[in-house]
Amino acid sequence: MEELLILKELLHEGKVSEALELVEELEEMSKSDKLNKIFSYGIIVLLHLIKRAAEKRSTKSWETSIFNSVKQIQRTNQRPKGKGYYLQEDELLETLEDAYESALRKAALEAFEGGYTADELCNLVNQDAVIREAMDLILGREN
Repeated sequence: MEELLILKELLHEGKVSEALELVEELEEMSKSDKLNKIFSYGIIVLLHLIKRAAEKRSTKSWETSIFNSVKQIQRTNQRPKGKGYYLQEDELLETLEDAYESALRKAALEAFEGGYTADELCNLVNQDAVIREAMDLILGREN
């Protein structure tokens, strides 16, 4: 909010170039926030997909969490007024690959009642297949 007041003041003072610099900073802050949200929801999607693959079962709670997190990623990634996406497909894939280790560590605490370490759980799950499934869900592709 403080930045908007500064922006207003700069515009009233006719300092357009300084105002534009502030606008660029605000855009970067907004984009960074959106990318962090996508990363966080990506961890949740991957967490439940890892558990589902490892335990070879699912629950209504996991499926709901996957669904809700996918929807949040889709909404967060959509630019205003349908003008494209913050992350293109290759960047989204990179984000999920980056989030995978965090999801795996969390899944190790939850899957099989915490009976496996992350390294052990990793051997039970095909990382590429889990990430591909997450991408298909997020991009609305049929599995």
